Amino acid sequence: MTMKLVHIWLLLLVVLLCGKKHLGDRLEKKSFEKAPCPGCSHLTLKVEFSSTVVEYEYIVAFNGYFTAKARNSFISSALKSSAIDNWRIIPRNNPSSDYPSDFEVIQIKEKQKAGLLTLEDHPNIKRVTPQRKVFRSLKYTESDPAAPCNETRWSQKWQSSRPLRRASLSLGSGFWHATGRHSSRRLLRAIPRQVAQTLQADVLWQMGYTGANVRVAVFDTGLSEKHPHFKNVKERTNWTNERTLDDGLGHGTFVAGVIASMRECQGFAPDAELHIFRVFTNNQVSYTSWFLDAFNYAILKKIDVLNLSIGGPDFMDHPFVDKVWELTANNVIMVSAIGNDGPLYGTLNNPADQMDVIGVGGIDFEDNIARFSSRGMTTWELPGGYGRVKPDIVTYGAGVRGSGVKGGCRALSGTSVASPVVAGAVTLLVSTVQRRELVNPASMKQALIAAARRLPGVNMFEQGHGKLDLLRAYQILSSYKPQASLSPSYIDLTECPYMWPYCSQPIYYGGMPTIVNVTILNGMGVTGRIVDKPEWQPYLPQNGDSIEVAFSYSSVLWPWSGYLAISISVTKQAASWEGVAQGHVTVTVASPAEVDSNSGAEQTSTVKLPIKVKIIPAPPRSKRVLWDQYHNLRYPPGYFPRDNLRMKNDPLDWNGDHIHTNFRDMYQHLRSMGYFVEVLGSPFTCFDASQYGTLLMVDSEEEYFPEEVAKLRRDVGNGLSLIVFSDWYNTSVMRKVKFYDENTRQWWMPDTGGANIPALNELLSVWNMGFSDGLYEGDFTLANHDMYYASGCSIAKFPEDGIVITQTFKDQGLEVLKQEAAVVENVPILGLYQIPTEGGGRIVLYGDSNCLDDSHRQKDCFWLLDALLQFTSYGVTPPSLSHSGARQRPPSGARSVAPERMEGNHLHRYSKVLEARLGGPEPRALPACPHLSWAKPQPLNETAPRDWLSFLGPVQLLIFILFESVFLK
Repeated sequence: MTMKLVHIWLLLLVVLLCGKKHLGDRLEKKSFEKAPCPGCSHLTLKVEFSSTVVEYEYIVAFNGYFTAKARNSFISSALKSSAIDNWRIIPRNNPSSDYPSDFEVIQIKEKQKAGLLTLEDHPNIKRVTPQRKVFRSLKYTESDPAAPCNETRWSQKWQSSRPLRRASLSLGSGFWHATGRHSSRRLLRAIPRQVAQTLQADVLWQMGYTGANVRVAVFDTGLSEKHPHFKNVKERTNWTNERTLDDGLGHGTFVAGVIASMRECQGFAPDAELHIFRVFTNNQVSYTSWFLDAFNYAILKKIDVLNLSIGGPDFMDHPFVDKVWELTANNVIMVSAIGNDGPLYGTLNNPADQMDVIGVGGIDFEDNIARFSSRGMTTWELPGGYGRVKPDIVTYGAGVRGSGVKGGCRALSGTSVASPVVAGAVTLLVSTVQRRELVNPASMKQALIAAARRLPGVNMFEQGHGKLDLLRAYQILSSYKPQASLSPSYIDLTECPYMWPYCSQPIYYGGMPTIVNVTILNGMGVTGRIVDKPEWQPYLPQNGDSIEVAFSYSSVLWPWSGYLAISISVTKQAASWEGVAQGHVTVTVASPAEVDSNSGAEQTSTVKLPIKVKIIPAPPRSKRVLWDQYHNLRYPPGYFPRDNLRMKNDPLDWNGDHIHTNFRDMYQHLRSMGYFVEVLGSPFTCFDASQYGTLLMVDSEEEYFPEEVAKLRRDVGNGLSLIVFSDWYNTSVMRKVKFYDENTRQWWMPDTGGANIPALNELLSVWNMGFSDGLYEGDFTLANHDMYYASGCSIAKFPEDGIVITQTFKDQGLEVLKQEAAVVENVPILGLYQIPTEGGGRIVLYGDSNCLDDSHRQKDCFWLLDALLQFTSYGVTPPSLSHSGARQRPPSGARSVAPERMEGNHLHRYSKVLEARLGGPEPRALPACPHLSWAKPQPLNETAPRDWLSFLGPVQLLIFILFESVFLK
């Protein structure tokens, strides 16, 4: 034990001495002028994408690896009983061809769904999915040659009617979101010349660590054979249909250079073994099957680190997601870019949003979050749960210098730049570990997030655990013992802004439980389990008995990870109490014994999760707003179009429609106005309407159970108010916005319009209300506020004793269908109604939700929402609305036809309400409401630790204190 401590102290001393020297170098550089970058190109690179389904081609995934002969036999056997005769296996001539595989690509000329179902019925066939084709174009334009290298940036433009499943993640748009945005003065620094030195890789180089004997894979556009920047290119493989291994575009060369260049623009690990996987052609075409074959080959070659600077919104792309799981299960550390769709929230890209992958966001050299960097939360878990914290970490992704295609350097920006920065750092870190068996996807992520430096003024869905700190990660790995850990490592609902949105609203008795989705990282093994159950231990002196918690968790932790969802609620005894409550959750994780273990006993690791919450007395009903999440649908898996038809370059509704994603600004505004906003992730039958003043339904695409319709009618009659922000629904326009792909000769049809108007009209019919299939747009003024109506609908019918406000708009439906312009007067867009029965609630209809949505919003209408809530909560009709063109009944001039559901739509495939029947889709059986089993508390009659550092082990705490004292002073 003494020798071990001496070893740790020696390592710390070396790092601290080197770190002080390098810190002095950095301080000296601050006084220098910006230097030009010799050999650095000044180019702006625009990236355009499209993605299609390849007609007649399918990926047949098997439940194991089989020879080509066996795979052929399985497919032949499966199709023998079908009516399909015209089929063939498409040859794949690549380095994986000589090895067993877990999939085939087949071509079936006959369009018979029964045949595909027959394939999936075979016991050795796991899944059949369409083959996908990806096209990526790179367009360079000259920039100001006098501009410093850090200003070279990449821009991205969506061209397809369907977004790319796996797009290159170079810079999407915009630039910086400053962490010091409230400061009047900030330290100005010269842009560092080399990203590797900026992150102090040279300290590890001086210690003899350079990435040697680490196999790192780059999946991109290839690399020329004799590029002067690389000395250890172990293998170049081509997975495309072109007969070349060279990089004709430069993206793959740049990424490889950031990781392993040995000269000019130095990479992190110049001695690493580079394995170059060319998965894009010079025409920037790729296929899902090319990636799957290349991934299989990476497993065969025992790749240690894999950089993937691509991504897309489709976390339900099963072949791809499954293969990523298999890669990490085989000890491949995957590093992936989080996406370039910031600053919008809910824009994480897959596979970076997976628990087993290191997802990387971008910052600039002033430690500001890059505006383009995608934000969390993950949206896999909606509507019933809550998203996980992502990205995992952030690092430099702007003005980063990397290798040019023929030599020299250039500077580029984007999360596809930040990703190889982390991949290079990880490669270097792997080479420093003496016991290589300790390195795995979980232990590496544990080291990175434990070492990351928190950025001030930035929440966890922007920065994850913070900025990459290479030396701290090295020190943690040097003393690492296999263990489990949690992300986040603590829950503090009082800590703002880092714990936003949790810190933005206190909890209270009777509110919807607050759900925190914690990721379990298991560094002990690829598989694991939670022993017994998590334990809830409240601190009695800190009022821990005022809250109760419930758990939901992974039955098996695989690969290397799992989830622990914690629901937190206030006990009845604290209904009128205000204060802070604390406790902690204890979790024990077990994994099989280590391979070289003599005892054979399984490994266990116990971790504690501190919890701290602010409790207030339950707010009055009038101040409580319930957001309907259950009836929002999005991509994936279905084609749910954008609410604003002008947004042709971003056509899908994929951000989750949650108050903490693309309705974040609206949520923040409501909180600033004193409202308490809760989320309903279950049917209307599952909430107590007497607790809430207003139910807010925005951009709803889902159908409604008959029981929901009946309950809502009763609730409104008993005082619940309803605000509906709708969107367009016109079957002719829906047919028009379907797209036809020339390559595949296939149509893709929307499953609804911007909102599901037929379903909403059935819900509202009892009050003689409904929306039309009209489609309108235009600027207007309401109550002295400038407004914009973006692809909204009109009100088709409304009670005669209600208030209806009209405006003059352009007929966007006519423009879309016939390319003709027309102006329509007296379009009813807003209706306010008081239920006439005693104690009845109030109803508001508005035909457009874009003014509340952060996605492509032109002018917000938060002031209007305030006015409407004054009406629904207190019965006060705002004077600004009652005199703004109000009428007592909808005029006949506007289109007032209520739309019917589109014939042949496939909404039932993605609906939680509908299911397919012989006569057509019908409602499913109403699901049971969520029932939480509250954990039995094990009270502790002791004071809570002062902060989360008390839960660190002695070695980690020592490292933390020493590094903080030296590097942050």
